[in-house]
Amino acid sequence: MKITQAFGFESAHFLPNVALTHRCHAMHGHSYRVELKVDGPIDPMTGFVVDFFDIESAFRPLLAMLDHHCLNEIEGLENPTAELIAIWIFTRVKKALPQLFGVIVYETKDCYAEYYSE
Repeated sequence: MKITQAFGFESAHFLPNVALTHRCHAMHGHSYRVELKVDGPIDPMTGFVVDFFDIESAFRPLLAMLDHHCLNEIEGLENPTAELIAIWIFTRVKKALPQLFGVIVYETKDCYAEYYSE
């Protein structure tokens, strides 16, 4: 069984490694959407793969770090592309949520990056 829980946060960032003429080189903001994807067997007692409250608890500390902050100021996100944000979230949430197999980070409703464990 696979389940997904989505979260939203607002953050500013800039991409320091693109050309000075690239529009993402300047500070700007996004309304991000993050999807945490979990898989595993359904527990016969609870009926859950993982309780959604447990997913929320695993992500809550990172959400506090990300929401309404400049992503470039967060250790490990000095070049906060959607791709690198997805990997950053995955590596940290996986420690608290071993059943995590994927993270999707939407910068806009049409642009997103997906990262899955190998």
